[in-house]
Amino acid sequence: MALTGRIEPLLHLSLVLGGELVDREGGRLGRVEDLIVRLDADYPPVSGAVAKVAGRQVFVPAAVISEIGPGTVLLDAPRLDLQPFARRPQEVLLRKDVLDRQLINVDGARLVRTNEIELARLDGWYRVVGVDTGWRGLARRILPRRLAGVITTGGFLDWSSVEPFTGHVPTVRLRIPHPKLARLHPAQVADLVEAASHGEGKEILEAVSGDREVEADVFEELDAQHRVEFLEEREDHEVAAVLGAMEADDAADLVNELPEERREPVLELLPYVQRRRLRALLGYDAATAGGLMSPDFVCVYAQATKAEALARLLRSRAPTEALTWVFVMNEHKRLTGAIQLVDLLRADDGDQVGAMGGVPQRVHVDADLEEVARLMTDFDLTVAPVIDNEQRMVGVVTVDDVLELLLPQGWRRHYGILGE
Repeated sequence: MALTGRIEPLLHLSLVLGGELVDREGGRLGRVEDLIVRLDADYPPVSGAVAKVAGRQVFVPAAVISEIGPGTVLLDAPRLDLQPFARRPQEVLLRKDVLDRQLINVDGARLVRTNEIELARLDGWYRVVGVDTGWRGLARRILPRRLAGVITTGGFLDWSSVEPFTGHVPTVRLRIPHPKLARLHPAQVADLVEAASHGEGKEILEAVSGDREVEADVFEELDAQHRVEFLEEREDHEVAAVLGAMEADDAADLVNELPEERREPVLELLPYVQRRRLRALLGYDAATAGGLMSPDFVCVYAQATKAEALARLLRSRAPTEALTWVFVMNEHKRLTGAIQLVDLLRADDGDQVGAMGGVPQRVHVDADLEEVARLMTDFDLTVAPVIDNEQRMVGVVTVDDVLELLLPQGWRRHYGILGE
C-alpha cells in the first residue's frame, strides 16, 4: 500500500520520547517512555503509549490521546486511568523493540540500522510511516532537544520498503511476512542471513520456510558455515525436507556438511530414488568433477527427432542452466554429440539430432576442479558434460558451479550487503 490521504508533517519519535503527558486541563501527569504499535498494517497505527506517572509505568490507550507532538502528548480526557502497562499479543514497542536495531531494507536487499522512527497523522491516525537510517537521525537524539528539532530527515526509508525483526519480542507470534522477502532473489535472502545475527538469520529462514522450494534455494546460496550453523538446530526430518527440494548436487554438498552420525538417518528419510541418486554423488571425491556435477541433464539417442528432443526438455527437471544443451548418445549410451537449444529450435521438426551439432568437449568424472575450470574457460562453456570410464555421460557441471569455486571468499560483502 502506498501512502494515500492527508499526511501531516513527519514527527520524529526521538522528540516524543521523554516528552510530557498532559491532560485536557493542562495538568502534567508524567513522561512518555514509549509508543505502542501493532505490525499487522502497512503503516502501523499507534495503539497507545507507555508513560511514567507517579513512579509507575502505565498504559495510555490511543482512544484518549488527542495529539502527539514534539515534547508533548495531549490527552482528550480530564484524568487518566492508571492502568499498569502489560504487553498485549502482537504489540511492539517502538523504542524498545525497533529503535537502534537492524531491520531489512527490502528494496535495497540489505540490513540497515534504525536511527530514528518517523510518524505522521494519516487518515485520522498516528502511524509509523518510515525510518531514518542516516546520521541525522542519530544526531537528533544526541543533541539537546532545542537543537534536535531543526535537524531534517536524511536517510528516510518508507515503512512499506522495510521489515523489522521481531523474534526478540515475547508477545509477537507474527514474524517477517514471506511476501516481502518473496520480492528478493534467493541469493539476496542468503546474503541477508549471512549479514545478520544468528537470531535474525533464523527469523529470515523461518519467513521463507513456508515455501520449500524458496527455502531450499536460499540454503543452496548460503555459505557452508551458515548452512551448518542453521541445520545443526533442526531435526532430521526438517533437514530431509530441505534436501528434498534442493538440486541433487547441492543436496549432496549439504549432506557432506552434516556430522557423520547424522548423514545416514537423514538420507533414510528421503524417497528411494532421491536417496539412491544422492548416495551415488556422495561416492565421488568432492574435489573432482563428479563431486561438483549435477546428475540432471537431457540426453537423447542420435535417432531422436527435434520434436522428441524438445519433449524431453519440457519434461526434464534439470536445473535451468543445464537445459541450454541437449546431449546425444549412441546405442551403447556413450556420449557422441551435443546441440545448443537455440540450434535445436531452428531445425526442422523431423530432423534427427544425430545430424546436428558436433562432438562436445567433456571432462572425466575424476578430473580435478582446476581441470574443469580450465576446460570451461578455454572453450567458453556454460555447461560441461561429465563422463565415466566407458565414455557414458553421468552428469553436467554448470558455469555457476565453477564461478563459486573461482570467486574469493567473502566476495558478496563487496556488493554492499551490510548497512551503513
